[in-house]
Amino acid sequence: MYRLLIADDEAPEREGLEWIVRRMLPDTFEILQAENGRRAIELAEERRPNIVLMDIQMPGIQGMEALREIRKLLPDAKFVLVTAYDSFHYAQAALPLGVKEYIVKPASRDQVASMLRRLADELDRERALRDEQLTLKSKVSTLQPLVENELALMLMMDQALDSGPEQLAEWLEFPLKECRCLVAALPGSESAADRKTLYETVRRTAKSFGPCLVSSIVEYHLAVYLRKPPQGPDDWKEAPVRLAHKLRAAVQSSIGKEPAIGIGSLQSGVDGLRQSYFEAVFASTCSNPVCLFDDLKQGEHPPMPAQGADTAGWQSYVMSVLRRIRDIREEQTLTVIDRAKQYIRQRFAEDLSLEETAESVHLNPFYFSKVFKQHVGETFIDYLTRLRIDRAKQLIEEGDWSLKEVSYAVGYKDPNYFSRVFKKITGVAPSEYRSRLK
Repeated sequence: MYRLLIADDEAPEREGLEWIVRRMLPDTFEILQAENGRRAIELAEERRPNIVLMDIQMPGIQGMEALREIRKLLPDAKFVLVTAYDSFHYAQAALPLGVKEYIVKPASRDQVASMLRRLADELDRERALRDEQLTLKSKVSTLQPLVENELALMLMMDQALDSGPEQLAEWLEFPLKECRCLVAALPGSESAADRKTLYETVRRTAKSFGPCLVSSIVEYHLAVYLRKPPQGPDDWKEAPVRLAHKLRAAVQSSIGKEPAIGIGSLQSGVDGLRQSYFEAVFASTCSNPVCLFDDLKQGEHPPMPAQGADTAGWQSYVMSVLRRIRDIREEQTLTVIDRAKQYIRQRFAEDLSLEETAESVHLNPFYFSKVFKQHVGETFIDYLTRLRIDRAKQLIEEGDWSLKEVSYAVGYKDPNYFSRVFKKITGVAPSEYRSRLK
């Protein structure tokens, strides 16, 4: 139900309009009445009507002036001018206020009802669009950290999905240019809850600082790609260092331990940002709690192994990080394939396509086809066909189904085609397979 404000200094006019609305559009509007412009403004502020029928000629604050004030309060409301003067200059003056309807008194019942019905339909469409946009915004806000993490991992290592880093960067509105990578080497934590707290702490702190990408925690470290502002200095060192100290303080406040943070050089492009990441990993093994790789190159801070006195300690640390990233990417791919197989098992009796299955796990169909065969050992069609024929054999063995019913039950709408596929897989026709069971 929408709110309708009728503003007219003549009570019979207000009552007449209300009678038309209640009679011809029942249960559509909650009706408010205002006897002058001032009261119309007050009601607009208090009750926020969706549609305003405004008489132009009223004592005190005139209709056009009242419309201007209400427009400021309710920019999305629908405005209708009501006047006894059939003068086009009123309509012209009302156009900048967003007035689209213009009624000349006395208006017929059908005219009033048709106009309000049209505006109500317009409000319905706008409400549906807002709901759709809010739903989409909610989904995007949920998806954004996942896409962001995916892009960060692509920049840290080889990509796993069939989307390029540039595509994801464009979607996230995060140009891959002039960024420094910060790597936070986090204290070890045994619980998943602690790791989640660490990730959320780092992400929240980094996002409050400026445009950035934050990876997931990999081998007790994570990467933050911080973008240089347009007016930043050429070397742009101070801001990343400030963020590093903020991250250390935030983690300290969260879990009582401080991470070591390395900062890579200012780079652009996929290869450049990956180089900045490797530099940041190396710098995070420095003796200083916050270390710039640029300073290491200039000999200002000597590198120091991450653990003990082993001079190859930093190499072992970097290699363990890279191996762990590869393992995670492999695990992610296997998880996607498992979800796809489950999706196929649940819907193999339907008219299921490779494209639909790929979409269910958010992969490009071509890439999905390739990785599915690689990890399952057979193509999507072969896997789907085998599931269908195995189920068909079970139904035939049960003996309660006709061959035509079996065909439909396993996803084949053409029994003759089903028979040919069955024979190709098993070596015998369905009828022969049944006869051998007797």
